[in-house]
Amino acid sequence: MSPKSTAQASLFDEALNPAPAAPLAESHEPRPDPAVVGVKTSGYSAADIEVLEGLEPVRKRPGMYIGGTDERALHHLFAEVLDNAMDEAVAGHAKVIEVSLDADGALTVRDDGRGIPVDPHPKHPGKSALEVIMTVLHSGGKFSGKAYETSGGLHGVGVSVVNALSERVEVTVFKDGFEWRQAFTRGKPLGGIEKIGPTRKKGTAISFLPDPVIFGDGAAFKPARLYRMARSKAYLFGGVEIRWKCDPARIHDQTPAEAVFRFPNGLADFLAERIKGLETVTPEPFTGRYERPGEAGKVEWAIAWTPAGFGEADSFMQSYCNTVPTPEGGTHESGLRAALTKGLKQYAELVGEKRGGLITADDVVAQAGALVSVFIRDPEFQGQTKEKLSSTEAQRLVEKALADPFDHWLTAQPKAAGALLQFVVERAEERLKRRRDKEVARASATRKLRLPGKLADCAGNAIDGAELFLVEGDSAGGSAKQARDRKNQAILPLRGKILNVASASTDKFGGNKELSDLLLALGVQPGSKFKEDDLRYERIIIMTDADVDGAHIASLLITFFFRTMPDMIRAGRLYLALPPLYRISHGGKAVYARDDAHRDELLATEFKGKKPEISRFKGLGEMMPNQLKETTMDPKTRTLARVTLPRAEETVEDLVEALMGRKPELRFRFIQENAEFAAADLDI
Repeated sequence: MSPKSTAQASLFDEALNPAPAAPLAESHEPRPDPAVVGVKTSGYSAADIEVLEGLEPVRKRPGMYIGGTDERALHHLFAEVLDNAMDEAVAGHAKVIEVSLDADGALTVRDDGRGIPVDPHPKHPGKSALEVIMTVLHSGGKFSGKAYETSGGLHGVGVSVVNALSERVEVTVFKDGFEWRQAFTRGKPLGGIEKIGPTRKKGTAISFLPDPVIFGDGAAFKPARLYRMARSKAYLFGGVEIRWKCDPARIHDQTPAEAVFRFPNGLADFLAERIKGLETVTPEPFTGRYERPGEAGKVEWAIAWTPAGFGEADSFMQSYCNTVPTPEGGTHESGLRAALTKGLKQYAELVGEKRGGLITADDVVAQAGALVSVFIRDPEFQGQTKEKLSSTEAQRLVEKALADPFDHWLTAQPKAAGALLQFVVERAEERLKRRRDKEVARASATRKLRLPGKLADCAGNAIDGAELFLVEGDSAGGSAKQARDRKNQAILPLRGKILNVASASTDKFGGNKELSDLLLALGVQPGSKFKEDDLRYERIIIMTDADVDGAHIASLLITFFFRTMPDMIRAGRLYLALPPLYRISHGGKAVYARDDAHRDELLATEFKGKKPEISRFKGLGEMMPNQLKETTMDPKTRTLARVTLPRAEETVEDLVEALMGRKPELRFRFIQENAEFAAADLDI
């Protein structure tokens, strides 16, 4: 797997959650009688197996469904309800969506669509379809595709999760000439569905107040954030009008108390708002929509290029799938980049610009503002919060949708197309110059630096693609040196567990040889003197044993990098290698398992009914160089986990201080608060 497709790992995720250690060898000595020696034992029987029913799993583990319990997760509740209303609009059944924030903090989303079904559900006697949708996970009308051609909701958990995590919810349905109502608290109905009376209205209104038990006392919706989210949705579908209303008592900034959002030109209007007042490379942005009768999928896009950049960033790209924002990007963004790059290179060839061959996708979007929205059936996302689209069909659809329109847009305005081509070619030349300068700087630094004697450095001078593996001990270092690609992979063995910088004094830190050697190998200085451009490697990869000691060493290294050079983590330069824990072989077939769960999965599938040989690696030093290369170091076959920082970095600082700092009482409190989550993984 290439590094660009690696899994993302939040800070400490891999380091603090290692694969379980091997159980101790069974002793043949008679066990002492607990009653005699006074040892208290805890039983473990069927009665200890807890079965979570209904919406209990959501309240027990909200992070699995909405990504946490912070402010971002709180507002994700609004996104789930708003997505359902937008699905009605995109399906052609709703034209108006109303969003209102009341004085008590309750939020209401109402649409004029078909209304949630209220008739009895055939598989749940005594319950209406409304109650099933609100109280049963994985229930809804978006699985078969009959009720919705495309939708943002896929798993049937969105509105039931909102119900589970709200102190109170009231659902009002206007359907079949009558008004219906049902109330809930923390996922449980307060009674059956009530038939209120006749009405000419149609649609659904959901009012909910987040539960302070889940989100904390004082947690409340931010009007400015709700306002932006509602406005962004309106840009994504020109056929909908979103009406915003907020009680003035809840507004403490410039957010309007009332507003109406309607944007017939969709993303073109969105982009026009973003680039207002900016100088652009071409007179008009490249915008368009793609939809073919009888063909699945729709695409809308808007792109502009500017020399000045967009505020704090040189570029931005915002993408959506079925009106759901995908902040982590995905295949639709890949399709956009590929289509623009291919089209511009073809145009360069057409006009005889030989430098067009230098262009890459990064050059094309280097100073671009790009918006892309796709509508597809049954999209695949990474995670319930749908932050990254992984459907391969989306990439093909976007490439196909943009190919001809971009060619026509370029050839129809030669002067603007020439300016754009020249602008992108200059970006490519600047990139190549930076690379050459880095190579010269790295070669010079290598000659000047007194590099650690135990460092096996890269043979090449290029920083791009260069990797430094930090391994524990000389034994693992020896295997890694034989397994590496000498051209661009360097190995630095570390002796045992490095200094814990979170609890060490400045003098102790400055005099530590292991850390000094590490800084010397990286070519950087710590703290305020750190400069990303000084790094001698593109990727720094922590490669430790897949056991508790290895996880401890990895956590110490991550703590070191977080405390001394957090910008390196923010830049996405720090990774964790994921070596396997087991080798399973039978006949001539051998596969590797990364942990106990993966081992059990392989035994139940690929080796079902067989008696394979299972080898457990006690450490990287026990692996043959070819095994280490195949499983952990070769970019074509390995899996890396990138270490990232969450949006709220102050929470990381608190976590580092609690787990790695000088106060043991903070660690004790953390263990007390989180012991129940680790119980299932303990080898007792």
